Amino acid sequence: MLTKTNQSHTAFDEELNPFVIAQRQCDNAARYLPNLEPGLFEFLKRPDTLITVEFPIVTSSGEVENFIGYRAVHNRARGPGKGGIRYHPEVTPDEVRALASWMTWKCAVVSVPFGGAKGAVVCDPKKLSHTDIQHLTRRFISQLGDNIGPHTDIPAPDVGTNAETMAIIYDTYDNMHRGENNLGVVTGKPVHIGGSLGREEATARGGFFVTARALSRGMLPGLTDLDGLSLAIQGFGNVGRHAARLFSQAGARIVAVSDSQGGVHAPGGIDLEAASRHKQETGSVSGLTDTNDITNAELLHVPCDILIPAALENQLRSDNAGNVKARLIVELANGPTTPEADTILSDKGIPILPDILANAGGVTVSYFEWVQNNKNEQWAEADVNAKLELTMNQATDGVLDKQAEVNSSLETLEEARREVHRPGDELVPIDVRTAAFVVAVQKVAEVTLARGIWP
Repeated sequence: MLTKTNQSHTAFDEELNPFVIAQRQCDNAARYLPNLEPGLFEFLKRPDTLITVEFPIVTSSGEVENFIGYRAVHNRARGPGKGGIRYHPEVTPDEVRALASWMTWKCAVVSVPFGGAKGAVVCDPKKLSHTDIQHLTRRFISQLGDNIGPHTDIPAPDVGTNAETMAIIYDTYDNMHRGENNLGVVTGKPVHIGGSLGREEATARGGFFVTARALSRGMLPGLTDLDGLSLAIQGFGNVGRHAARLFSQAGARIVAVSDSQGGVHAPGGIDLEAASRHKQETGSVSGLTDTNDITNAELLHVPCDILIPAALENQLRSDNAGNVKARLIVELANGPTTPEADTILSDKGIPILPDILANAGGVTVSYFEWVQNNKNEQWAEADVNAKLELTMNQATDGVLDKQAEVNSSLETLEEARREVHRPGDELVPIDVRTAAFVVAVQKVAEVTLARGIWP
């Protein structure tokens, strides 16, 4: 099963609180920015606001059920808040704050002029009727009121929500703000209600572009493209399914996929159309003809060239990272790898294309949708994909160039730390994740300083 945890630590004494992990990632990057004023950095890594709302709805069964919802805004220095709304029974305030902060850094990495935000309702959408979800969504948005808006904070789909949910959000907000162009209040809408062509597969397509670019730059010695490579994908929902198709079209072989009920493995390759039909008919990929059933835990250890976590947080941890047999990890989920797992994988020589780079295609095309809404335009899908490819390639180059720059300047950075009296362990060569955070924190800090600390 793909599961989440509300526990701070596991039995093997590893911190799994996503907000603590997000802050640790920022702290590590700040060590390589010796001129970043500590007080400014402390402000940058913490969220601006966390709103909690509680509300009832009358369910389809006629019973009154109460729900708790959250909306966090991490930082708006570079533009309006931006981030998905998640419906999940185990979501926590710290998870929402972590996801909001990752979105800030993600937008900065790809130079999208938004800040980070995130929302959630504690619920199990699989146990709610279509009408219940409509009522829950409308009540949640009405409770948030003017805390969201086309130029303040802009939601999008996430785990447990989809384009239809976004249409309900738009309709609710539009009814509360008559006479205005409110299309930009939410992205990921159906195309016929102002959604962008290419948005549904944007996260997967962006990850595909990042991977292809990194390979072309020599991330895996001896390999320059995806043709003939084997992939295992944890998560066969919207992102994982589209990723499987895109990588397969480029010549890769999908050897394992999974969903919340389990997974399947076929070393010779999986028939993706058959897998999609089987999942639609049965609710899971498990039991697919000509494959062997495996667990989600086993999928992470399948021998392959590229492992793609495309599900939930904390899937690669200190207790299982040592058994990973992939040559490269591409994070299409948010926060799938803990810091301890990062260290283990680095020691094994397995590079990671991190979430704040690899899965930023979704927010990039969300930005394109927002621009189209504000201009009352509809761009051709080919134009959207071309703009996305350019953005992701530039972002990948920027992160990999920053990694090379930092790693060639460690002595200089150490000297700069001593001059400003920054204590800490000796600097060591950085991985791609740290390079991405260095890029992001530096961008947000520069904008914050240029604007000035108000008042």
